[in-house]
Amino acid sequence: MILVTGASGFLGQHLLRQLAKVNVPIRALYHNNPPDEALLQFANTSWMQCDLLDVYAVAEAFTDITEVYHCAAKVSFDAEDKYLIQKINIHSTANVVNAALGFNVRKLIHVSSIATLGRGNIEKPLSEDSFWEESKKNTAYARSKYLAEMEVWRAMAEGLNAAIINPAIILGAGNWDEGSARLIKVADNEFPFYTEGINGWVDVADVVRAMIWLMKSDINEERFILSEGNHSYKEIFTMMANALGKKAPQIKAAKWIIDLLWRWNWVKKLATGKSGTVSKETARTAQVKCYYDNSKFLNALPEFQYTPIKNCIDEMAKAYKASQNKFDELFV
Repeated sequence: MILVTGASGFLGQHLLRQLAKVNVPIRALYHNNPPDEALLQFANTSWMQCDLLDVYAVAEAFTDITEVYHCAAKVSFDAEDKYLIQKINIHSTANVVNAALGFNVRKLIHVSSIATLGRGNIEKPLSEDSFWEESKKNTAYARSKYLAEMEVWRAMAEGLNAAIINPAIILGAGNWDEGSARLIKVADNEFPFYTEGINGWVDVADVVRAMIWLMKSDINEERFILSEGNHSYKEIFTMMANALGKKAPQIKAAKWIIDLLWRWNWVKKLATGKSGTVSKETARTAQVKCYYDNSKFLNALPEFQYTPIKNCIDEMAKAYKASQNKFDELFV
């Protein structure tokens, strides 16, 4: 039986849809966000609510499990969530890998992040051999994922058969109010500012394909950057705007403008209780130029080809426009 943690989340949902095509029983875990009706239709999937911070609940979830995809994590760039995300991401991962060891699972694939490679040195592309460096450029989320990854390395030293993926910013259709999927709403609203920051980007479908291949492979005690390529935020938002038929960002955001934006979003959150797209941490990272070397995974799987990020964004825009049309129909 396959176990998927965070199965109702963005990546978990896409992974589950692929795994459900194979006639293998799946136990899908969720915590606060129950699965939507479409995900409940998979005949080979049983859903289980589970708090990964509860060692007894985790032990129950691991009964009869042979393979684990650990996708669950809390993603937040709000300063007030700093200690919460470290508690959740680190301790839940420790509980998962400890259970994997205790129940002798065949293999575990851990979803980490390129953020664990650090942002301290931008003189050359970061690779799987890059070491974490403490830096003001690192977010609290990045630090939580780095320490969570250390739990996986510790478990591998204790005998766990596992591999780690370090995805770049993952794009694809999802909840348009959360995570990276929310970026397309920014483009739809014709946000006029851009930064010169650069980051790695990847299609969610490519991440899922890589995870499934790694699970089937004999690869153990390795980690892999998953990134189609390095693109500026201006380039990404321009592609999104073009795909939506909207105006691309035209104004280079000076530091004082960025500082004003995140402060305005902070005040707005105090008034509405809703987090904005721009926080102090996201504003800071959007100005950093980070380059990533994706060659290790391509050398391990030469036949693998990344989906061009423009194609990913085009499909993302189609899904977004379709969802908006359905929403509009409710009020006709």
